[in-house]
Amino acid sequence: QVQPVESGGGSVQAGGSLRLSCAASGRTFSSYAMGWFRQAPGKEREFVAGISWNGGFLYYLDSVKGRFTISRDNAKNTVYLQMNSLKPEDTAVYYCARARGPYYSRSSAEYDYWGQGTQVTVSS
Repeated sequence: QVQPVESGGGSVQAGGSLRLSCAASGRTFSSYAMGWFRQAPGKEREFVAGISWNGGFLYYLDSVKGRFTISRDNAKNTVYLQMNSLKPEDTAVYYCARARGPYYSRSSAEYDYWGQGTQVTVSS
């Protein structure tokens, strides 16, 4: 059973930084793409960043390009989301999810294991 577990959320002021981590169990972690999604109150869940199985392909939502960096350490079964220059509009619950295959998708339907989410709050 694969169960991603997020950590690293919290409250920061605008312009600050946070690093989210997602540890996923399972021997085949390195075979699957991983993604970070977020959901703000009253809004739909959106795909923020994705990373292919070996880190060779990356995707970022336009609004986070240049500020967020996704990475993974397959030896530690962990994926990261470094978030810099945070803005109040980044406030949301952030979810880590494992894709069904080696390449990411922007569709949440293509992810089969989800973490419980971690709250990120950015104040102005």
